[in-house]
Amino acid sequence: MFFVDTMEFEGLGNRSYLAGGPSAAVVIDPPRDIDQVIATAARRGVRIAYVAETHVHNDYVTGGLELARVTGAAYLVPAGAHVSFARTAVADGDTVDVDEGLVLRAIATPGHTPHHTSYALAEDGRGVAVFTGGSLLVGTVGRPDLVEPRLTERLARAQHASAHRLADELDDEVPVLPTHGFGSFCSSSQAEGDATTIGEERETNDALTLDVDTFVARMLAGLEDVPAYYAHMGPANAAGPAPVDLTPPRRADAEEITSRLAAGEWVVDLRSRMAFAEGHVAGSFNFEGEGKLATYLAWLIPWGKPVTLLADTPAQIADAQRELARVGIDRPAAATTGDPAAWVRDGEQLASFPRARFADLAQVRERGEEAVVLDVRRDSERAGGHLDGSVHIPIHELHGRIGEVPEGTVWVHCAGGMRAAIAASLLDAAGRDVVAVDDGFDAAAKAGLSLTSG
Repeated sequence: MFFVDTMEFEGLGNRSYLAGGPSAAVVIDPPRDIDQVIATAARRGVRIAYVAETHVHNDYVTGGLELARVTGAAYLVPAGAHVSFARTAVADGDTVDVDEGLVLRAIATPGHTPHHTSYALAEDGRGVAVFTGGSLLVGTVGRPDLVEPRLTERLARAQHASAHRLADELDDEVPVLPTHGFGSFCSSSQAEGDATTIGEERETNDALTLDVDTFVARMLAGLEDVPAYYAHMGPANAAGPAPVDLTPPRRADAEEITSRLAAGEWVVDLRSRMAFAEGHVAGSFNFEGEGKLATYLAWLIPWGKPVTLLADTPAQIADAQRELARVGIDRPAAATTGDPAAWVRDGEQLASFPRARFADLAQVRERGEEAVVLDVRRDSERAGGHLDGSVHIPIHELHGRIGEVPEGTVWVHCAGGMRAAIAASLLDAAGRDVVAVDDGFDAAAKAGLSLTSG
């Protein structure tokens, strides 16, 4: 009997898979930190015989090359991918025997990238799974605009054709197992649900229910900004990533934290937004370890800028270090944990700012008090409704546009509170008076605040 184990990475919105039989398995699109993949295979008691990439990834650094080296597995990479290392090039229709009676077949599915390849798994000739990478996702498809702007429309059309090819070649009951689409910005739109089949997609996916022209127009109109760090992922993966180093970073004391801030480096506080607002090192930024740490920190930080991590516990530092390594932020310059009062020099005080609800903002407006309202949501979110008179700067643009925020106390909000906390910390570090609105956006209308759509 075959098995498929799913390894989920919520911070990046991606999944990797270990699939095999009684003695051998294949890993699809492995993460940078390969130790957990090896542990998963060990629990199954199987040998990793193959490591397969669906494409050269744009949103994370792969562990495929290192995993193949450590395990002795054959490294399957689409033949059309331009890479600088030895691998087993796979072309459309190529097959490998994963285990007795278990065959993996390559299916060319260009669209997310020109060389994108899906892999269909069959047991005794019966299709049992298809690993679709960034091709057919849950209710959507991978975005086609990550390679080259001049290719975007062509790749969008290829996505439509690739989705139809998968639907034509595979039975309705075959599970669709994508890499992207669980919160990943590689998805062309937000996926709904976390499991699907070819049959379900045939009934609901725009790529399979719309004609190609309508599908392409709709998808291109809905594409959001690309995270800035994506520009560094593809080249790193094509060159062959170095092994990851997850040994603990050196410990920083208050003097070193101060000197690193003075040097213009980033000091990132991983604690909850509530704890950060109550007391933090002035000049530090708040990226919650429990939030989308890798996505938003890698998106906002100037690439290559040294980063020092602050947290409650060493375990939080280790988790953050692992997640950041997945996007190429390999080694924190330093780190420290424990009581925040020890993170500042003797005689210095922790900084703080207030948190509030939309109901509090409504009361301020009712009293006629001045309040700058800053909306840091994405364009598509704002188009669905925004507070009258609010200023809009998406969170990923704020660090470079703080000078555009009007004078006065800034009430910053997003859709739920996490991004508002990041934004509040950026504004606070810049010396602005700020209030972090820690509330769901649906509470704004309930509080009586006036909204405008479009």
